[in-house]
Amino acid sequence: MSVLLKPLLTAALPSAILTLKFSPYQRDIFCNDQSIKYPYKNDTISHGVMAAVTISCSIIIITTGEAFLVHRGRLRSNTKFNQYLSTLYKVVGTYLFGAAVSQSLTDLAKFTIGRPRPNFFAVCAPVSCEGLVLRSNCTGAERNVTESSLSFYSGHSSFGMYCMVFLSLYVQARMQGKWTRLARPTIQFFLVAFALYVGYTRVSDYKHHWSDVLVGLLQGALIAVLIVRYVSDFFKQRPHLERTAEEEQLDGKPGTQSVEHGNHRNCSGPV
Repeated sequence: MSVLLKPLLTAALPSAILTLKFSPYQRDIFCNDQSIKYPYKNDTISHGVMAAVTISCSIIIITTGEAFLVHRGRLRSNTKFNQYLSTLYKVVGTYLFGAAVSQSLTDLAKFTIGRPRPNFFAVCAPVSCEGLVLRSNCTGAERNVTESSLSFYSGHSSFGMYCMVFLSLYVQARMQGKWTRLARPTIQFFLVAFALYVGYTRVSDYKHHWSDVLVGLLQGALIAVLIVRYVSDFFKQRPHLERTAEEEQLDGKPGTQSVEHGNHRNCSGPV
């Protein structure tokens, strides 16, 4: 288990250190900067809602997908441990590793750049403003002022897009067969649409500038693609295995391809 646990903890370490020990870069803030004078609004998609949706989608899609494939004998592990838990552990470990990488890169940018959010003045509530607004002039809560200096780039956007693109690629790899031709793109559409909606609300709620959201979405998608391509074995080519008549009938196409990689064997039919 340490094979995945150690990289996961290492990837999450920068984010933990930055959040607990560091303050964002102190940049000069000009009083005539209209881009940071928007009113304060509550989050349309709060951290709790974001976590609930991403965790629910992840649990439903991954656990159901792995259970179905293991039950059908289309996903096998050479380990002596429980087949289902073994395959599930590998997918979840890879998923969490990518999430830690994405979050650490996001926090690194936030604390290094220290860009004020569009609602910075509303949160800071400075006593006076003459040329420059210094942090010492703020009357708002210090924690809120610090948080309002972490605009670039959007953590909601990068995390949401990472999760949804990873799940979309998982669905693309695991849902194989004729019966999935409409179901697969429908699921992928709603996953990515949610991530985009989260990004849009960050702009309309005055939590981020549009460029913060754009970079966050691109970073999340890029990390997901790289993790699936170079860390997971979802799309690896593997040798042929025999398939049962029941599986061929289920997929609607005989003579499908069987694949094997590492400790896992995975049979999948063409789309």
